[in-house]
Amino acid sequence: MYHYLFGPVPSRRLGMSLGVDLVPKKICSLDCVYCEVGKTTRLTLERKEYIRFDKIKEELTHYFNNHPDPDYITFSGSGEPTLNTCIKDVLQFIKQNKPHIPTAVLTNGTLLYDKAVRDALMDADLVLPSLDSATDEGFKKINRPRETLKIDPYIQGLVDFRQAFKGRIWLEIFILPGYNDDEQELTALKNAILRIRPDAVQLNTLDRPGTLEDLKGATRKELERIREFWGMDNINIIAAFPQRKNIRSYREDTETAIMETLLRRPCTLDDLSALLGLHINEINKYLGVLEAEDKIETARQERGIFYQKKNK
Repeated sequence: MYHYLFGPVPSRRLGMSLGVDLVPKKICSLDCVYCEVGKTTRLTLERKEYIRFDKIKEELTHYFNNHPDPDYITFSGSGEPTLNTCIKDVLQFIKQNKPHIPTAVLTNGTLLYDKAVRDALMDADLVLPSLDSATDEGFKKINRPRETLKIDPYIQGLVDFRQAFKGRIWLEIFILPGYNDDEQELTALKNAILRIRPDAVQLNTLDRPGTLEDLKGATRKELERIREFWGMDNINIIAAFPQRKNIRSYREDTETAIMETLLRRPCTLDDLSALLGLHINEINKYLGVLEAEDKIETARQERGIFYQKKNK
């Protein structure tokens, strides 16, 4: 069993994706209201070697020697990967040993104002940063950043990274009605997109419980309206969860194991991870499918969000 690798998981965007988790749960520079991993337990900008390079290297070496190549190796997981100072070393190790496997970094992008962070990602093939608001008010409301983080350096870091980075950038924008979908917010986001010049903009929305109650996702029609408002050709709306079953890495046995566990008793995400020995990001992929198929439901309790079989 790996401690820092997970999957491969069925990714809507990257096919069969092997995950690399570089920070413990849940260390991040943001505490986003919509985060499906849960509330941030350590809100920080401190960069250090949270997980040692030699430990990551050891697990990657074992994986390379014992498993078929995935479609992508993805830096994501349960926190902000660029907080780990060894991310550059891990990217270079993969390039040296598996140069034909593309690497992707899923990051909130907040640390790209730091040249050291921008330089650390230069060996990646694809970087997927987030930007949910281009105003200080919206940034604080939806992303709840570490107090020293401000929106202008955040956006400038994305602009500077685009100028230096030779790979592809897919900018993800998470739309929450009532948070960042009014004309002022959408206009500010459009201006930021034009400055950043990403290869693609991916519109996403809530389809899992967030850290706050009463959050709701945008409808397909609302996302289409936003795309029309921006009037750009490179705006993509993220596909629906059921389409994950068409990905060849989707495992019916994993889905069955989750359902059999929930038949016995309701579980939190952390409960399922501990019981099944799977990373929370991997479990989340399957929970999304099961919710979309109306097989499970959620209940918010004192210990967190519980998943249970839905009685029809």
